[in-house]
Amino acid sequence: MKRGFSFSVTVVVSAIVFIYFCTVFVFIDRWFGLMTSPGIMNAVAFTGVAFMCVLNYAYAILADPGRVPSSFMPDIEDPEVPIHEIKRKGGDLRFCQKCSCFKPPRAHHCRVCKRCILRMDHHCNWINNCVGHANYKVFFVFVVYAVIACIYSLILLVGSLIDDSQNDKQHSADTFRVAYVISGLLLVPLSVALSVLLGWHIYLILQNKTTIEYHEGVRAMWLAEKGGTVYKHPYDLGAYENLTMVLGPSIFCWICSFSRHIDAVTLRKRPLPSLQQPIIVKDEKKGSCKLTVKPGKAVLNLEIGFDGVLLFFLFWFFPSLTLYPFWSLWFV
Repeated sequence: MKRGFSFSVTVVVSAIVFIYFCTVFVFIDRWFGLMTSPGIMNAVAFTGVAFMCVLNYAYAILADPGRVPSSFMPDIEDPEVPIHEIKRKGGDLRFCQKCSCFKPPRAHHCRVCKRCILRMDHHCNWINNCVGHANYKVFFVFVVYAVIACIYSLILLVGSLIDDSQNDKQHSADTFRVAYVISGLLLVPLSVALSVLLGWHIYLILQNKTTIEYHEGVRAMWLAEKGGTVYKHPYDLGAYENLTMVLGPSIFCWICSFSRHIDAVTLRKRPLPSLQQPIIVKDEKKGSCKLTVKPGKAVLNLEIGFDGVLLFFLFWFFPSLTLYPFWSLWFV
């Protein structure tokens, strides 16, 4: 399946454009006035959030979620590498019948994309792409910015309506009634749905699970209880370790989705009790690739580029952005 525009993506882009123009040119303008200091400050702040939202959304659409090399071969000689998959009829090598190739741990076949995806979470119709190892962070950051933008716009909408009623602008507000109604019908359910989605993925990140692994874990937990044992997710390294594996080691660059990850098997950063992210190593002699993940050898995440520093400087105050329309009134 080709990544890019689809009907779902067109709907999302249309909603983003509509909400942005209503927020800046209707809500902010009618509450503060675009030429006032609070109006300019809110317009710049909301434009920054909207820009990062669109940028991450575009990247999530176009980025490859993580392709399994066709020459991948499991390392059957290493007992520490989980190459077997527990199924109802017993264990077997993780082999994809549709792709006709072996699958690394945590990789799954997507019926829509028609290929195996590394650390696949789910296929998202709203980005017309899978969410996997290579684009999970950018998807998560997009959801964060989308939640902030929706709540910010909703506050500006409510504040604009209250200001109109207090200053006898009800007659002029009737002109923008359609914009208020449509924006409200979009922002309220979007704010709720995206907040729930954000909370769900925060839970998954802290547990180092994917959506697929969560549902598989429910069944594994039931089977463990039935057999009188206790099930423990094999990739759980602790909340902070799980968080840094997805968002990177630097807390200041967590909201920067363009930090590059450099996988280095030979670099020892810290001992780990369990498995890490997939590391694909090419064997030049055999002309194949194998996935090796061993305790004590970790993925080294390096934050590259000036964009992380720039974003930290501009958007460190995001947790308080929802209160920005109110404390900006001090500048009147």
